[in-house]
Formats: sequence, structure tokens, C-alpha cells
Amino acid sequence: MSGSSLGFAQLLDGLKAAGEDTRLRLLALIGEGELTVSELTEILGQSQPRISRHLKLLAEAGLVERFREASWVFYRRALDTPGGALTDALLDLLAPDDSIVLRDRERLEAVRAARAAHAQDYFRAHAHEWDAIRRLHAPEEQVEAAIKSALSGVRIGSLLDLGTGTGRVLELFTDEMERGVGIDLSAEMLAVARANLERAGVRNATVRQGDIYNLALPRDAFDVVIVHQVLHFLEDAPRAIREAARVLRPGGRLLIVDFDPHDLEFLREQHAHRRLGFSPEIMESWLTQAGLVPQSHRSLAPKGEGPLTVSLWLARDPRVVLADAPQKQEVA
Repeated sequence: MSGSSLGFAQLLDGLKAAGEDTRLRLLALIGEGELTVSELTEILGQSQPRISRHLKLLAEAGLVERFREASWVFYRRALDTPGGALTDALLDLLAPDDSIVLRDRERLEAVRAARAAHAQDYFRAHAHEWDAIRRLHAPEEQVEAAIKSALSGVRIGSLLDLGTGTGRVLELFTDEMERGVGIDLSAEMLAVARANLERAGVRNATVRQGDIYNLALPRDAFDVVIVHQVLHFLEDAPRAIREAARVLRPGGRLLIVDFDPHDLEFLREQHAHRRLGFSPEIMESWLTQAGLVPQSHRSLAPKGEGPLTVSLWLARDPRVVLADAPQKQEVA
């Protein structure tokens, strides 16, 4: 069976699951983005047990996907699966100006506005921390341009952003990638990332909670993995690099963006930095130990008298991609 076709029984189960008014409304809402059970309950004005039962049927039919984030459970449309193809086909048939669809979408926008307000409250409360550090190194525009330049020239099928934070990397690559996944341990930062991606209109990326040392992701799943300003927070950076290498496909690329060695102890004391930068030698050693081949190293001098130099290390999985080898399914 191809990625977009279903057997008779599977198609029938999918149509049965979608063939009820509340479940079709749920599909239309989830098609707009990731939502929790409580958010869907608020939008549809139905009890949580009832909504949960409908979602269970949709998930069992493969039309939506369920994932847990701390105490919250999110639902999103199935992607790159036969069930996802059926969901896409059904939603394409649904008139966008239907009165029921429009009413539900209005309530969805209200929920999104509340989510965005909460995220921005958190961001404002912590923005001074990021602003203080940004003033110490090259402008963000220069860093982002260097990140895009390092990965230019090849279309990205799947991209993984480890420690996604505000989701900016996913937003930055939305036009160059087919599918993006952002991982962060902080539920608060994931709320910020979701709000930012929704505001930017990014539809080909999703974020989820996860442990950078033990990713709930299959081996050989991503063309590109980016670790942007994350390693200096970690107790065991080499372990995180090995885990990033594990999920790279043959020929895949790992880009690490972090600081050169420095002596700003206040970053350790006030901003939870565990490591005060990394030398090219130690980073290349860790990349090699993870089974990768270092490709390039670029340094960005700080602006003015700032003491922090930003470095970009690019490495590649040395395995050769065989033209006739079966491709791994995309991770949504």
C-alpha cells in the first residue's frame, strides 16, 4: 500500500470515524493546528469525556495523532500516513465558508488569542534575560544569516530543532523544509513557540516536549538537526550530540551554534549556563566520537566590545545514501 492509499477496511473505518458531526468538526479544528482536549472542549461547548471519546475514535482510525506533554494531551492531524491523506481529502471537500466551520474557527481564534497572551506574558517576564545576552554577541540577524548559509543549497525533507525555545529556527526554515519538529523540555517555552509559529503562519512544523538526552524519535529520521544555543546549558553535551547523531539519516547534517570559550562567570551564576563556551577542538572531538565527520567551523565576532563569539559547527553523517534504499517515513 502506498503512503496515500488505503485498503478497503481501513478506508471504511476512517469514513465511519469521520462520519459524525462532532468528529468532523474536530477534524476541521485539528486541521488548523495542535490543540488540547480542554481547548477543543471550550471551542465546541461539549463535555470533556464526550470530546475525549470522539478523539479516541479519530486516533484509532489514524486520522489524528495524540501526544502527551507533561499533564497536557495534544492532538494534531496525522501527517505522511494513509490516515493523514484521508483527513486531507475530507478537509479539502469541506467548504471553508460553511457556517458551522466559521463559527468553530471564531472560537478557535479566541482560544489562540488567550494562548498567545499567556505565552507573551511569560516571554515578557523573561525577555530581559535573553536581551542581556544578545547584547554581548553578534546581532541575531547575522547569526540567522550564517545558520541559513551553512545549510543552503539542499532541500530539507525533515528538520529537527533541539531546544527549540521560541521556535525561531523552525520559522526561519519554513520555506526550505518539508517538515519540521521542535523539541524543548520547558512547557512554558513550548507555549511561546506555538504562539510564535501560529502568528507567523508556519504550517509545516510542530513542537513537542522531550528530553534532549533521550529523544522519543526513531533512528535515521531527519535530514538536518540543529542545536542552537543549547549545549552550554547542559551537564553532558557529548551525550546530547550522540543522541542528535542517532536520529540523523545517512548523509544528514548536524549544525551546532554556540559560544566560543569565554570567562563571563555571571552567565553561569545568573543564567544557568553550565559551560562557558566550547573550543573548536573539543567540539570537533565530540562530533567525531558521535560518528560524524566535521565539515566546517565559522566564528562570528561580537558586535562592538561584546565578549561573546558565536561559532557554527557543521558535521555530516558519513553513511552513503543508496538510490534504491527504502526511505524512512517522515516524522511529524
